[in-house]
Amino acid sequence: MTNEDNSVNMTVKPRYHHGDLRAELIRIGLVQLDSAPVDALSLREVARLAGVSATAVYRHFPDKAALLGALCGEGDAALARAQRAAMAGAGGGQAGFIATGRAYVRFALAHPALFRLMMAMQGPVILEGAGPCDSGLAELRANIAALAPRDTPEAERRVMAVQAWSLVHGLAMLMLDGQLPHDEALIDAAVKIPFAPSTT
Repeated sequence: MTNEDNSVNMTVKPRYHHGDLRAELIRIGLVQLDSAPVDALSLREVARLAGVSATAVYRHFPDKAALLGALCGEGDAALARAQRAAMAGAGGGQAGFIATGRAYVRFALAHPALFRLMMAMQGPVILEGAGPCDSGLAELRANIAALAPRDTPEAERRVMAVQAWSLVHGLAMLMLDGQLPHDEALIDAAVKIPFAPSTT
């Protein structure tokens, strides 16, 4: 999997022409999160960058929490797309599953503030699929289901998901927190066959 394959398109697009304000506000919010932490994001600044009044923003997002929820959803969808692309690019199977783990780490490193927001909004029932930003982990559960033997008990599948997620999430957080370097070779070396479910 190349670095390009794991990239997510959250770059600045042509200036807003007052067509879909909600989508533009979300786009600006994503760009802001790529350059500053969540605490620095404000509805007034997003409105200013969009060239509209704060009142116009409040019609779509009554408060910052509403905007953050929308940003979480967009980030979640982007992570799921990155994982699907990684799976397809590696040709599926265990190699594809491993590639999705590497894509997870690289997504976190490329979008640290957005990634931390997504994790903060997940809640305690994330593996059961009840979180508000759950597409990325839904991909994990689907991949586990596809790779594990058909008679694998659900409890064992859940353990597999926990093991796989713990490895890639732990690696991502260690790198984000500066305890490990942002090292592409280390990502490839650390995320390997041992965390993939057995197909034998």
